[in-house]
Amino acid sequence: MKMSSSQYAAVAARADCLVTAAEMETALDQMAATLTAHLAGKDPLVLCVMTGAVIAAGLLLPRLNFQLRVDYLHASRYQGATRGGALAWQHRPSAAIRGEHILVLDDILDEGITLDQVVQACHEDGAASVMSAVLVEKQRPHQCQADVVGVVVPDRYLYGYGLDYKNYFRNAAGIFAVAEADI
Repeated sequence: MKMSSSQYAAVAARADCLVTAAEMETALDQMAATLTAHLAGKDPLVLCVMTGAVIAAGLLLPRLNFQLRVDYLHASRYQGATRGGALAWQHRPSAAIRGEHILVLDDILDEGITLDQVVQACHEDGAASVMSAVLVEKQRPHQCQADVVGVVVPDRYLYGYGLDYKNYFRNAAGIFAVAEADI
């Protein structure tokens, strides 16, 4: 459902900025340093989890100054909703994964269900190794842990840097928490 410009402006005005764009840039630099230390020389296949991780991938990949290849997978529990459901696979690159060192790059570690199932799928598809990186981790219990995390934030409904609110705000320059009135 499309949001009117007045609704959009109202949601943005009520949101709290939790992480600034400058802080995100620092986090991306730190993620790149950690990933370089672990993956340089392994010629990894980086799997961008669509759609949320597209911004994280676009900002992180130029910071990874080593040989790598990029592909994507599309698995989601949200499909534009504010609550997650069952994991829906729209693209799973099974054949490309076999024998490869895989870096799964996702936007957020919330409950960890999506990341856990994606990492399991990579192992099932014959990956030589699997490493996971998320741009944002919520402070809450998770079904799995990411190997590399950009920023850790409170357990609130978030948007920005690829995270969406009702399919909007992925392009917001910062990580913002939606006001209770908008959830």
